[in-house]
Amino acid sequence: MAKAVLGIIGGSGIYDLPGLQNVREQRIPSPWGEQSGALRIGDIAGLPIVFLPRHDKGHRLSPSDINYRANIDVLKRAGVTDLVSLSACGSFKEELPPGTFVLVDQFVDRTHKRESSFFGKGLVAHVSMAHPVSPRLRIHIAEAARAEDIAVVRDGTYVCMEGPQFSSYAESMTYKQLGYSVIGMTNMPEAKLAREAELCYATLAMVTDYDCWHPDHDAVTVQDIIKLVHANAERAQRLVARLARDFPREHEPCPIGSDRALDNALITAQSARDPELIKKLDAVAGRVLERR
Repeated sequence: MAKAVLGIIGGSGIYDLPGLQNVREQRIPSPWGEQSGALRIGDIAGLPIVFLPRHDKGHRLSPSDINYRANIDVLKRAGVTDLVSLSACGSFKEELPPGTFVLVDQFVDRTHKRESSFFGKGLVAHVSMAHPVSPRLRIHIAEAARAEDIAVVRDGTYVCMEGPQFSSYAESMTYKQLGYSVIGMTNMPEAKLAREAELCYATLAMVTDYDCWHPDHDAVTVQDIIKLVHANAERAQRLVARLARDFPREHEPCPIGSDRALDNALITAQSARDPELIKKLDAVAGRVLERR
Protein backbone atom coordinates (compact mmCIF):
# COMPACT_ATOMS: atom_id res chain seq x y z
CA MET A 1 0.00 0.00 0.00
CA ALA A 2 1.07 3.57 -0.67
CA LYS A 3 1.95 5.94 2.13
CA ALA A 4 -0.79 8.39 2.96
CA VAL A 5 -0.08 12.07 2.28
CA LEU A 6 -2.77 14.45 3.48
CA GLY A 7 -3.40 17.56 1.42
CA ILE A 8 -5.20 20.55 2.91
CA ILE A 9 -6.59 23.42 0.83
CA GLY A 10 -7.18 26.45 3.02
CA GLY A 11 -10.06 28.69 2.02
CA SER A 12 -10.98 32.20 3.16
CA GLY A 13 -9.21 33.07 6.39
CA ILE A 14 -7.01 29.97 6.40
CA TYR A 15 -3.71 30.96 4.84
CA ASP A 16 -1.45 28.86 7.06
CA LEU A 17 -1.61 25.68 9.11
CA PRO A 18 -0.41 26.11 12.71
CA GLY A 19 1.16 22.97 14.15
CA LEU A 20 2.84 21.97 10.91
CA GLN A 21 6.37 20.80 11.71
CA ASN A 22 9.58 20.48 9.68
CA VAL A 23 8.10 22.97 7.24
CA ARG A 24 9.51 23.90 3.89
CA GLU A 25 7.89 26.09 1.26
CA GLN A 26 8.01 24.91 -2.31
CA ARG A 27 6.66 26.00 -5.66
CA ILE A 28 6.35 23.04 -7.97
CA PRO A 29 6.30 23.90 -11.69
CA SER A 30 3.07 22.85 -13.39
CA PRO A 31 2.37 22.59 -17.12
CA TRP A 32 -1.09 23.99 -16.29
CA GLY A 33 0.21 27.36 -15.16
CA GLU A 34 0.67 29.15 -11.85
CA GLN A 35 -0.61 27.64 -8.63
CA SER A 36 -2.31 29.82 -6.01
CA GLY A 37 0.75 30.05 -3.80
CA ALA A 38 3.72 28.16 -2.43
CA LEU A 39 3.00 24.76 -0.92
CA ARG A 40 3.83 24.39 2.76
CA ILE A 41 5.11 20.87 3.14
CA GLY A 42 5.74 19.30 6.54
CA ASP A 43 4.20 16.86 8.96
CA ILE A 44 1.90 16.63 11.95
CA ALA A 45 2.57 13.74 14.32
CA GLY A 46 4.67 12.13 11.60
CA LEU A 47 1.98 12.25 8.90
CA PRO A 48 3.13 14.05 5.73
CA ILE A 49 1.03 17.17 5.13
CA VAL A 50 0.87 19.43 2.06
CA PHE A 51 -0.93 22.73 2.63
CA LEU A 52 -2.04 25.11 -0.11
CA PRO A 53 -3.76 28.47 0.52
CA ARG A 54 -6.45 28.61 -2.18
CA HIS A 55 -6.54 32.40 -2.38
CA ASP A 56 -2.84 32.85 -1.51
CA LYS A 57 -1.62 34.84 1.46
CA GLY A 58 -3.39 38.16 1.74
CA HIS A 59 -6.34 36.73 -0.24
CA ARG A 60 -5.05 38.09 -3.54
CA LEU A 61 -7.06 35.72 -5.77
CA SER A 62 -10.81 35.83 -6.33
CA PRO A 63 -12.63 32.51 -6.84
CA SER A 64 -12.77 33.08 -10.61
CA ASP A 65 -9.03 33.85 -10.83
CA ILE A 66 -7.81 30.68 -9.12
CA ASN A 67 -5.99 28.24 -11.40
CA TYR A 68 -7.72 25.12 -10.14
CA ARG A 69 -5.96 22.83 -12.60
CA ALA A 70 -2.50 23.99 -11.52
CA ASN A 71 -3.45 23.65 -7.84
CA ILE A 72 -4.61 20.05 -8.16
CA ASP A 73 -1.71 19.17 -10.45
CA VAL A 74 0.96 20.38 -8.01
CA LEU A 75 -0.76 18.67 -5.07
CA LYS A 76 -0.67 15.43 -7.07
CA ARG A 77 3.00 16.03 -7.90
CA ALA A 78 3.70 16.58 -4.21
CA GLY A 79 2.42 13.07 -3.50
CA VAL A 80 -0.97 13.90 -1.98
CA THR A 81 -3.30 10.90 -1.74
CA ASP A 82 -6.18 12.39 0.29
CA LEU A 83 -7.34 15.99 -0.06
CA VAL A 84 -9.45 18.03 2.37
CA SER A 85 -10.95 21.34 1.30
CA LEU A 86 -11.70 23.93 3.98
CA SER A 87 -14.24 26.38 2.57
CA ALA A 88 -16.36 29.27 3.80
CA CYS A 89 -19.97 29.15 2.68
CA GLY A 90 -23.46 30.59 3.09
CA SER A 91 -26.40 28.58 4.42
CA PHE A 92 -29.88 27.97 2.99
CA LYS A 93 -31.25 26.25 6.09
CA GLU A 94 -32.32 27.64 9.47
CA GLU A 95 -30.80 24.58 11.10
CA LEU A 96 -27.39 25.43 9.61
CA PRO A 97 -26.68 28.77 11.31
CA PRO A 98 -23.44 30.74 11.02
CA GLY A 99 -20.65 28.84 12.75
CA THR A 100 -21.90 25.42 11.63
CA PHE A 101 -19.51 22.97 9.96
CA VAL A 102 -21.03 20.84 7.20
CA LEU A 103 -19.51 17.67 5.77
CA VAL A 104 -20.75 18.05 2.21
CA ASP A 105 -21.57 14.93 0.22
CA GLN A 106 -22.92 16.44 -3.04
CA PHE A 107 -22.19 19.37 -5.35
CA VAL A 108 -24.08 21.41 -7.92
CA ASP A 109 -21.83 23.31 -10.33
CA ARG A 110 -23.12 26.75 -11.41
CA THR A 111 -19.73 28.13 -12.48
CA HIS A 112 -19.15 29.16 -16.09
CA LYS A 113 -15.73 30.83 -16.45
CA ARG A 114 -13.40 28.08 -15.28
CA GLU A 115 -11.45 25.28 -16.88
CA SER A 116 -13.11 22.22 -15.39
CA SER A 117 -11.10 19.32 -16.81
CA PHE A 118 -7.54 18.25 -17.47
CA PHE A 119 -8.80 16.41 -20.55
CA GLY A 120 -10.22 17.63 -23.83
CA LYS A 121 -9.29 17.88 -27.50
CA GLY A 122 -6.60 15.28 -28.11
CA LEU A 123 -7.47 13.06 -25.16
CA VAL A 124 -11.05 12.76 -23.97
CA ALA A 125 -11.92 11.24 -20.60
CA HIS A 126 -15.20 10.89 -18.75
CA VAL A 127 -14.98 10.26 -15.01
CA SER A 128 -17.93 9.53 -12.75
CA MET A 129 -19.02 12.33 -10.41
CA ALA A 130 -22.12 10.56 -9.09
CA HIS A 131 -20.55 10.44 -5.65
CA PRO A 132 -18.01 13.29 -5.63
CA VAL A 133 -16.83 12.94 -2.03
CA SER A 134 -14.78 10.12 -0.57
CA PRO A 135 -16.95 8.49 2.14
CA ARG A 136 -14.00 7.14 4.08
CA LEU A 137 -12.32 10.54 4.20
CA ARG A 138 -15.57 12.09 5.44
CA ILE A 139 -15.69 9.50 8.23
CA HIS A 140 -12.15 10.38 9.34
CA ILE A 141 -13.05 14.09 9.41
CA ALA A 142 -16.21 13.39 11.41
CA GLU A 143 -14.27 11.29 13.91
CA ALA A 144 -11.65 14.02 14.31
CA ALA A 145 -14.39 16.58 14.90
CA ARG A 146 -16.00 14.40 17.54
CA ALA A 147 -12.66 13.91 19.28
CA GLU A 148 -12.20 17.68 19.42
CA ASP A 149 -15.82 18.29 20.50
CA ILE A 150 -16.52 20.21 17.30
CA ALA A 151 -20.06 19.77 16.02
CA VAL A 152 -20.41 18.88 12.36
CA VAL A 153 -23.49 18.18 10.27
CA ARG A 154 -23.24 15.06 8.14
CA ASP A 155 -24.37 15.39 4.52
CA GLY A 156 -25.45 18.41 2.53
CA THR A 157 -25.43 19.73 -1.01
CA TYR A 158 -23.01 22.55 -1.84
CA VAL A 159 -23.95 24.71 -4.83
CA CYS A 160 -20.95 26.47 -6.32
CA MET A 161 -21.68 29.86 -7.92
CA GLU A 162 -19.26 31.81 -10.09
CA GLY A 163 -19.02 34.98 -8.00
CA PRO A 164 -17.28 37.11 -6.99
CA GLN A 165 -20.59 38.88 -6.32
CA PHE A 166 -22.95 37.37 -3.76
CA SER A 167 -26.32 35.95 -4.81
CA SER A 168 -29.33 37.96 -5.84
CA TYR A 169 -32.42 37.41 -3.69
CA ALA A 170 -34.05 35.47 -6.54
CA GLU A 171 -31.04 33.19 -6.88
CA SER A 172 -30.86 32.64 -3.15
CA MET A 173 -34.55 31.75 -2.90
CA THR A 174 -34.26 29.42 -5.89
CA TYR A 175 -31.38 27.45 -4.36
CA LYS A 176 -33.17 27.31 -1.02
CA GLN A 177 -36.36 25.96 -2.61
CA LEU A 178 -34.33 23.34 -4.50
CA GLY A 179 -33.21 21.99 -1.15
CA TYR A 180 -29.52 22.85 -1.34
CA SER A 181 -27.71 23.21 1.98
CA VAL A 182 -24.90 25.69 1.42
CA ILE A 183 -23.43 27.95 -1.24
CA GLY A 184 -19.83 28.82 -1.99
CA MET A 185 -17.58 29.95 -4.82
CA THR A 186 -14.61 27.58 -4.84
CA ASN A 187 -15.33 23.84 -4.62
CA MET A 188 -16.05 23.52 -8.33
CA PRO A 189 -14.24 22.62 -10.48
CA GLU A 190 -11.87 21.70 -7.66
CA ALA A 191 -13.76 18.51 -6.79
CA LYS A 192 -14.02 17.48 -10.46
CA LEU A 193 -10.30 17.97 -11.02
CA ALA A 194 -9.44 16.08 -7.85
CA ARG A 195 -11.47 13.14 -9.14
CA GLU A 196 -9.66 13.27 -12.51
CA ALA A 197 -6.35 13.30 -10.61
CA GLU A 198 -7.50 10.24 -8.64
CA LEU A 199 -7.36 12.03 -5.30
CA CYS A 200 -9.76 11.17 -2.50
CA TYR A 201 -11.54 14.48 -1.84
CA ALA A 202 -13.75 15.84 0.92
CA THR A 203 -15.06 19.27 1.87
CA LEU A 204 -15.53 20.81 5.28
CA ALA A 205 -17.88 23.71 4.55
CA MET A 206 -17.86 26.38 7.27
CA VAL A 207 -21.00 28.53 7.42
CA THR A 208 -20.39 32.27 7.74
CA ASP A 209 -23.87 33.66 6.93
CA TYR A 210 -27.43 32.81 5.89
CA ASP A 211 -27.07 34.26 2.39
CA CYS A 212 -29.64 36.89 1.45
CA TRP A 213 -32.81 34.72 1.59
CA HIS A 214 -33.00 35.10 5.36
CA PRO A 215 -35.09 38.04 6.62
CA ASP A 216 -32.36 38.97 9.08
CA HIS A 217 -29.60 38.71 6.47
CA ASP A 218 -30.95 40.50 3.43
CA ALA A 219 -27.55 42.00 2.69
CA VAL A 220 -24.47 39.85 3.16
CA THR A 221 -21.40 41.99 3.88
CA VAL A 222 -17.72 41.12 3.83
CA GLN A 223 -17.30 42.60 7.31
CA ASP A 224 -19.91 40.25 8.77
CA ILE A 225 -18.38 37.27 7.03
CA ILE A 226 -14.82 38.04 8.16
CA LYS A 227 -15.87 37.85 11.81
CA LEU A 228 -17.16 34.30 11.33
CA VAL A 229 -14.23 33.34 9.09
CA HIS A 230 -11.75 34.02 11.89
CA ALA A 231 -13.87 32.19 14.45
CA ASN A 232 -14.26 29.18 12.14
CA ALA A 233 -10.56 29.13 11.22
CA GLU A 234 -9.38 28.36 14.75
CA ARG A 235 -11.71 25.38 15.04
CA ALA A 236 -10.88 24.15 11.54
CA GLN A 237 -7.15 24.24 12.28
CA ARG A 238 -7.72 22.31 15.51
CA LEU A 239 -9.78 19.73 13.65
CA VAL A 240 -7.10 19.29 10.97
CA ALA A 241 -4.43 18.74 13.63
CA ARG A 242 -6.53 15.98 15.18
CA LEU A 243 -7.32 14.50 11.77
CA ALA A 244 -3.60 14.29 11.03
CA ARG A 245 -2.75 12.70 14.38
CA ASP A 246 -5.36 9.96 13.92
CA PHE A 247 -5.14 9.51 10.15
CA PRO A 248 -4.04 6.08 8.77
CA ARG A 249 -0.40 6.13 7.76
CA GLU A 250 -1.11 3.87 4.79
CA HIS A 251 -3.46 5.13 2.10
CA GLU A 252 -6.79 3.30 2.27
CA PRO A 253 -8.31 2.34 -1.09
CA CYS A 254 -11.41 4.44 -1.66
CA PRO A 255 -14.65 2.39 -1.51
CA ILE A 256 -16.12 4.39 -4.41
CA GLY A 257 -12.95 4.17 -6.50
CA SER A 258 -11.83 7.82 -6.36
CA ASP A 259 -8.22 6.69 -6.50
CA ARG A 260 -8.92 4.52 -9.58
CA ALA A 261 -11.20 6.98 -11.38
CA LEU A 262 -9.31 6.81 -14.68
CA ASP A 263 -9.32 3.03 -15.02
CA ASN A 264 -12.11 3.09 -17.62
CA ALA A 265 -12.39 6.82 -18.31
CA LEU A 266 -10.14 7.36 -21.34
CA ILE A 267 -12.08 7.08 -24.60
CA THR A 268 -9.76 8.52 -27.28
CA ALA A 269 -7.95 5.94 -29.39
CA GLN A 270 -4.21 5.89 -28.82
CA SER A 271 -3.55 6.80 -32.45
CA ALA A 272 -5.63 9.98 -32.05
CA ARG A 273 -4.12 11.20 -28.79
CA ASP A 274 -2.28 14.51 -28.66
CA PRO A 275 1.34 13.94 -27.53
CA GLU A 276 1.59 17.45 -26.07
CA LEU A 277 -1.50 16.96 -23.91
CA ILE A 278 -0.21 13.58 -22.78
CA LYS A 279 3.00 15.27 -21.57
CA LYS A 280 0.96 17.70 -19.46
CA LEU A 281 -0.94 14.78 -17.95
CA ASP A 282 2.15 13.01 -16.61
CA ALA A 283 1.20 13.58 -12.96
CA VAL A 284 -2.59 13.49 -13.21
CA ALA A 285 -2.94 10.47 -15.48
CA GLY A 286 0.51 8.92 -15.57
CA ARG A 287 -0.70 5.76 -13.85
CA VAL A 288 -3.03 4.82 -16.71
CA LEU A 289 -1.07 6.37 -19.59
CA GLU A 290 2.14 4.51 -18.79
CA ARG A 291 0.50 1.10 -18.98
CA ARG A 292 -0.90 1.62 -22.49
